[in-house]
Parts: sequence; C-alpha cells; structure tokens
Amino acid sequence: MAKPNKKQPTKTVDIYCAKCRCELFKYRKGGKGALVKCFKERIVADFTSIPCHCPQCGGEFARDTLIRGTPAFKMIGGKVIFK
Repeated sequence: MAKPNKKQPTKTVDIYCAKCRCELFKYRKGGKGALVKCFKERIVADFTSIPCHCPQCGGEFARDTLIRGTPAFKMIGGKVIFK
C-alpha cells in the first residue's frame, strides 16, 4: 500500500482530550475529514508524557500502531477533539 505523502500539509490543528480539554498535540492534518489517525512524523508538538495517555486525566485516547508501514497513533472514537 502507499505511504503517506512526503510533502506534509501546511495546516496545523490542535488536538485536545474530549474529557478534560487538555491539549495533547499540534498536528499537521490534511483534508477535511474526521481525525482517525495521527502519523508520528506529522506531529509538530507533543504535550503528552506517556504515549497515548492524557497527561491531566490519564485516559487512553489512542493506540500505537503501524499504518501502511509508517508509525502512527490510531485514535479511539470520541476520545479526542480538534480545532
């Protein structure tokens, strides 16, 4: 399968925990759709201390996985919001 585009999108979004509204990532997102996965190479700023867990409430919001051979976080539905 195809890898993600080498040229990263210019638009950055802020990703927050849906439960406590704590900021988790600044991420370069492409397209208009829902946030299903976050490729690790596109994360600009990471505010988490333990991967895939919210630093404030401790809830798990994603799972560490490989998508198309590239390391990524697969988001759990309803656990994160982005602006």
